[in-house]
Parts: sequence; C-alpha cells; structure tokens
Amino acid sequence: MCQVDEDYQHQLERVDLLSVSKKCVKCKAELAAVVIRAGDAYCRSCFKENFIHKFRAMLGKTRVIFPGEKVLLAVSGGPSSCSMLSQVQEGLSQNAHKKLRFLPGIVYIDEGGAVGQSQEQRCRAVSELQALFRTTGFPFYTVPLEQVLGLPSSVVATASSLPERPASGYKAAVDHFIQTGSSSSLTAQDPEDTSPPNVPESQTRLLQQLIGSAQSLTAKEDLLNKLRQHLLVHTARTEGYSKVMLGDNCTRLAVKLLSSISLGRGAQLAQDTGFSDSRYGDIISVRPMREYSAKEIAYYAHMFRVPSVVLPGLDTQAPDKASIQRLTESFVTRLQADFPSTVSTIYRTGEKLQTACGTPAAADRCARCLLCVCALDTAAEKASALQATLISEQLSHSASPAARSGILKQNPGGAKPESAAAARVCCSSAGGEGCWGPAGGGGCCSSAAAEGPPEGPPEGPPEGPPELSSLLCYSCRLTVRDMSSVNCLPHYILSEAQRRQRRTLMREEVSEFLLDGDDDDGDEEEASDGTNK
Repeated sequence: MCQVDEDYQHQLERVDLLSVSKKCVKCKAELAAVVIRAGDAYCRSCFKENFIHKFRAMLGKTRVIFPGEKVLLAVSGGPSSCSMLSQVQEGLSQNAHKKLRFLPGIVYIDEGGAVGQSQEQRCRAVSELQALFRTTGFPFYTVPLEQVLGLPSSVVATASSLPERPASGYKAAVDHFIQTGSSSSLTAQDPEDTSPPNVPESQTRLLQQLIGSAQSLTAKEDLLNKLRQHLLVHTARTEGYSKVMLGDNCTRLAVKLLSSISLGRGAQLAQDTGFSDSRYGDIISVRPMREYSAKEIAYYAHMFRVPSVVLPGLDTQAPDKASIQRLTESFVTRLQADFPSTVSTIYRTGEKLQTACGTPAAADRCARCLLCVCALDTAAEKASALQATLISEQLSHSASPAARSGILKQNPGGAKPESAAAARVCCSSAGGEGCWGPAGGGGCCSSAAAEGPPEGPPEGPPEGPPELSSLLCYSCRLTVRDMSSVNCLPHYILSEAQRRQRRTLMREEVSEFLLDGDDDDGDEEEASDGTNK
C-alpha cells in the first residue's frame, strides 16, 4: 500500500510525452510552428492557408453576401476585427486564388468619450487607426459615439426585409459581376476628407451622463453595446451599405452566449450569436470570424504582423466580479485553459439555436423591443415563469401584508402585474421629477393624482415608465430599471416610444371596427414609412 512518506525519486523513470507533433499535420514535411489545439500543429504556410480558407469558406457556404454588394466592416482596432480587415484585403488582392466580390468600406466607432478618455488620447487613437485604414485603399468613416444622441427614430423601427434571392441567382450575380468588372469602383478617400471629427464638449458630457445613469457595470456594458449597434446600422443606411461585417470570434461569442443567458436574453441568442442577424430588416449583420478562437487570432496577428491598436473599454482593469460579462469571460477563459474543448462546445451548442420568428415575413409581424429591436419575449402565458417572476418581485418589495394580498387579488390567474402598480407608482425614483408620462395625457403621476393618494406604501419598485417598460424585452427592462433616470436616454428612443404608445391607443380605440390582420398590416406600413423618412 502506498505511504505518504515513501520516496519514489530513484524508482520512477521520467518519460517525455509526445503531446505535440514535430511535423505539420497537413503537409507532413515542415516543422510545426504553431499548435492551435492538441494534435493540431501547423507550419507557418499551412497555418496561413488554413486561416484564409476558413474565412472564405464561411462567406462562400452561407451566400449571404452577393457579388457587388457594399459591405461595411466594423473595425474596433482589436486583433479580431483587424484580422478580419486583413482577410478582406487579402481576398480582394489581384493574386488571390478565390477573390472576394463585394465592395468593402470601414467604420470605426470612437467610444473614447464613454470611457473617459481625454481629447488628446482620442485624437491619437483615431490618427493611428486612420493611418491603418489608408493602407487598405478602402473608404472609411470615423464616427464618434456622441452622434448616437442625434439619431432619427427610424433606427429602432424595423424596416421592411429585403426580398430573398433564389439560390440560382447567386451564380448569375457572380457572372454579371465578372462581366461588368465592378471591382474597379473602389476608390480611396482623400486625406483631407478623413480628419477626426470635432465633438462638442457638451455632447460628450451628455453621453457620459447617459452611460453614468446605469448603476452597475453590467447595465453600462449592455447599454453601450446597444448604442453602438444603433450607430452602426445608421451609418450603414446613410452611406448605402446593405451588410455590416462584425469581428466577433468564437471565444467572444461563447462568452456572449453564457452572459446573455444570465441577463435574460435567451430568446435572442440566435440573433446575438448567429452568423447573420437580420433584426433591422434592410441591414444584415454577419460574423465571418466566428469560426476562429481568440488564441488562433492572436497567433495569426503575431506571426504575420497584423497591425492593431489597443484601446481601453468600460471593463478595462476591472475585477472579475465587476460585471456579469466580465465574470463570464473570466470563467470561460480559465475553464478553457484546463479543458480545451470548452469554447467549441459552447459555440456548437449556440449554432443549433433558432429564432421564434423563423421566416422574414413572420419576423416583420412580431412586436419589437425598443432598444435591442428583437422580438418581444414578454407576451407570455398566464402560468409562465415571467409572470411568476414579476409577481414575486412586487411581493418582495411590498412592506405590508395588505399590499401583498392586494397584489395577489389584482393578479388572478397571472394577469400582468405591472398594470396594477402602474396606476399608483411614479415612474421616477426622484419623487415625480423626470416623470415620463405624456404631457397632460395621463402619465403615471397624473393618473395617480386623479385617483388620489395611494393607500399604504408603494406596491412595487419603480421599474421605469410603464409606457417604456411595456415596449422592452425582459433583458432590456432590467437594463432600464438599473438606470437612475430614463430621461437620459437619447431623444430618438423616447420619441419612438411615444409614437408606439400613440399607435397602441389608436388601435384600441378602433379595434371594434378592424378586421383580423388589419392592425398588424397598419403597424408594418407605419414602421416602413418612419424608416423611409
């Protein structure tokens, strides 16, 4: 039997494990230069060839991007997005084996104002990135995040989906692109037209006030991600691009999948992590880097000198438990170090997810969230987990037993619990200041004044304006609830909320005179009209 104090130093022989092949697994001739996974050792040339093949195969097998389409590359300066830019530049070169046939452009969202960078630091980062963009010869746009405060309300109104092209039309489009030689339409920008835009200091303060209104880092990151997506879609529409190419890699998507589940975005996982995202209708976001791990991208950027610019974010130097996103990232990366199949397992699981609105026609008829523009997941049945959660929240925040019994009586069978509290709870935590009810139209405070003072303490926590929360999905409700005041939200979000509220009231007034399906068609027509405007 083994003993604790036994010594095996002179009895055990040390054997070197052949965990890494000395030869490339592909060509079997050159020495291995990089090991991606256990058993996947590649030489320098085979690694580059495999990296390029995966990128073009992802675009080829999906056939989402047709020849001649204008595609906007969202480049943040990190290794993943810069590697994506390098692949597009490589695919459009003259000596490419299988040339890419779309017309690229580059956009960079300057988020320095949201993270507290000085004007000098922002100008330095923009200058470095613009010098990188000029070497590609592609048109590029530098957009400060402050411009999100002046976007039109049509950004969060889903446009009509583009008609689906038949599979046979892809080959015809390729032949037409080759015959016309549309690749010659790419022109480089003049250096005079690419100077960093001047951002007023007042706009920067408003942006910082908007981000700072979220109490937790989790809500700040979620809000920043949605504002960035809105600005990307608006830039693509105004500049005439039909696709937006994102640089999300496999590791990032695995972290995003788990963190989205923790944030209550289970119904939106297919759009948040899939290859294509068509929630905005006319603008489709694609993720061609989703087959690459962060380790693979880091090796490629190091070996082939892909330039990148390191920029700080909201979670820079933050501890692991600072936010749900940061904690999930730490958990996945540490688990990946001990179990190399962690990221791939999570990623493959996410590939099997599909949206509830499968077809584009069904997606156009679904009610959309005001912030993330995904289909609302709050239209649950009476005996559902969502209704039970909302009632439980109100019961936990009620101080007196009478108030609790009143909530249960007002919600027989699981009716919407927020409707009972909406008439007696002010939408603003400041005691009426910043109340978001319509002017003179019966907001939460005006309805409370009409009914008189409430009996007993408030029945529930202020969840934000009832008119606003009813237009949000479950996850976005949590984000808005974490904000100190919804008046900090951009004007285009609040104006779109008022438009939808007026539309709902009008539909309720004329509901007796409508045939089945007329109300849905009216919503689609008004949404499309608002987008065109």
